[in-house]
Amino acid sequence: MISTLIPDSWTKPISAATTFAASAATIGLLLLPVSGQARGAPDSFADLAASLSPAVVNISTTQVIKGKDNNKGRPEFMVPPGSPFEEFFKEFLERNQPKNRGPRRATSLGSGFIIDASGLVVTNNHVIAEADEISIRLSDGTMLKAVLVGRDAKTDLALLKVEPKGKLPALKWGDAEKSRVGDWVLAIGNPFGLGGSVTAGIISARGRDINSGPYDDFFQTDAAINRGNSGGPLFNMKGEVIGINTAIYSPTGGSVGIGFAIPSTIANRVIKQLAEFGRTRRGWLGVRIQGVTDEIADGLGLEKAVGALVAGIIPDGPAVKAGIEPGDVILRFDDQEVDEMRALPRIVANTVIGKTVKVEVWRKGKSVTLDVAIAEMEESTEKVAMTEEPAKPEAVRDVELLGMRLTALTPEARETFKVDEEAKGVLVLEVAGDSSAAKNGIQPGDLLVEVQQNPVATPGDVADQITKIRESNEARKTKKTKSVLLLVQRATNRRFVAVHLDKAASKDPKK
Repeated sequence: MISTLIPDSWTKPISAATTFAASAATIGLLLLPVSGQARGAPDSFADLAASLSPAVVNISTTQVIKGKDNNKGRPEFMVPPGSPFEEFFKEFLERNQPKNRGPRRATSLGSGFIIDASGLVVTNNHVIAEADEISIRLSDGTMLKAVLVGRDAKTDLALLKVEPKGKLPALKWGDAEKSRVGDWVLAIGNPFGLGGSVTAGIISARGRDINSGPYDDFFQTDAAINRGNSGGPLFNMKGEVIGINTAIYSPTGGSVGIGFAIPSTIANRVIKQLAEFGRTRRGWLGVRIQGVTDEIADGLGLEKAVGALVAGIIPDGPAVKAGIEPGDVILRFDDQEVDEMRALPRIVANTVIGKTVKVEVWRKGKSVTLDVAIAEMEESTEKVAMTEEPAKPEAVRDVELLGMRLTALTPEARETFKVDEEAKGVLVLEVAGDSSAAKNGIQPGDLLVEVQQNPVATPGDVADQITKIRESNEARKTKKTKSVLLLVQRATNRRFVAVHLDKAASKDPKK
């Protein structure tokens, strides 16, 4: 049976599917020393649950699916979500049911919590996505119609507003940064539509990336989280909201002790912006980035694989105005270390718009610090264009090196490999199947745009750069370069690839 990552709401799927290592199971007693003292498990969660439950709500949504009804008098087949026969019946119904059907009402159930006594309710975006009607049921059974204040799909958060007759009980945000792996947590929600349910566990891990968005930084918990818990709060033992339950990892559709919650450090900021602007306002740098592998770090002269490698720059964006270049590795941003690529989008997004920050980059073997004025991210900035160096008019000769046969971009070569007229670089004709280049995904038809961050226009340029690296290695006794950094272009996409430096001399068929 394949384990899948699913949201813990009643009906709606999450796009990601991945595998995680097993984490800490729920334990009955913690006897680890904390600040010199042993800390035991709570005697009971009853008082905490009683005080918090009134501010947790059940959310139900309705979506009207319109169509012409040619199915009167026929039975409506329903298959429970997660059933092993779900795909079979879906195919059967699509094949046999009439295509024109009457209006249908699709429903979804989830959770939420009141964050302001005037009637502001927080939940997940996937709980209310595409809903025509949203209803909130309070702990005393009162039903209220809700309107959408704003949503943010990238963090899967939404803010709703209800009009109560009086003040509602409201919860307080806690500081997720102070929560540690092993701390007790409490979850309250609406699993499987059963109404207010309380579960307890610990924080199993922090900083989880489940591939659901660019700002993933989830808590992992073994508190029982199931479908319908989506949008519900995760509490610390002070009764503060430190997370919003969002997804589970499960082979069955039910809890197996691996749930994920959005930390309050992310959620609080997003919800405040939704309340004020009806949308989120994020900082924007204007770069396309990729991870730094051990091979790339070696090719760049970095001691270890850290930072975010700039693969492309958006014209007229903050990065290009500040002098950031493709091939730079961003090591620090606004006094925060960028220990891995995925940390940079979160740091930049949380930066105040208009603020000028210090950005430390690694460029051609040394550290450079630049001042960057952060702009606001807009949807139109998703399209990335990259700068290119002019080609050098030099002699054309095919060469074989690094497991590749390289040639110049002649009109014939452009036509054969369907290379755009404006593209520049050195064309890859052949790739040896057992070479480092092949293992890194380089294919015939790709272009080498840079070698070791130096532009190349002919095969001779590539050979010259490789020769320089080898000569430099011969002069060194230690820290010899083992990899060559290549900027590879395929169609309009570019990426950096580190290829092992082979010991064989380049072969020039015309020499």
